[in-house]
Amino acid sequence: MNINIVCVGNLKEKYWRDGVDEYSKRLSRFCKLEIREIKESRLPDKASRADEEKVIEAEGREIIKAIKKGSYIITLEIKGKELSSEAFAEKLQELPLEGVSDISFVIGGSLGLSPEVSKLADYKLSFSKMTYPHQMMRVILLEQIYRGFKINSGEKYHK
Repeated sequence: MNINIVCVGNLKEKYWRDGVDEYSKRLSRFCKLEIREIKESRLPDKASRADEEKVIEAEGREIIKAIKKGSYIITLEIKGKELSSEAFAEKLQELPLEGVSDISFVIGGSLGLSPEVSKLADYKLSFSKMTYPHQMMRVILLEQIYRGFKINSGEKYHK
């Protein structure tokens, strides 16, 4: 299985990079992982709603370019469906049985996803009604993907 993470911004802090590196290494025995970072658009000081919309749309265009053609698209959205770790693992296990070999997870920037990106989603996933920094979300997503593979392989990791 090929897993692509399309995300806005790069990880500036070493602790986030270390977390991503650790889970990338752990995932290497289960899947081929690729992380595609999209440049975060600059928002002017005292930005208006129109300025924010321009940023969301610009980032959306870049996200769409980075999504691997033909992949199953899972967007991370507050209004998406919340799953338990077991249900997420089941989703990861079912997709290949349905002929899916490429999954692209999309993490938007600090202002969220554009409507165009959201419309492309095959599945909208929410980790919580709470908002998390998009850098942190990358690590949380990788951990949950790893947990899902461990659950599906019957290995001890998940309680």
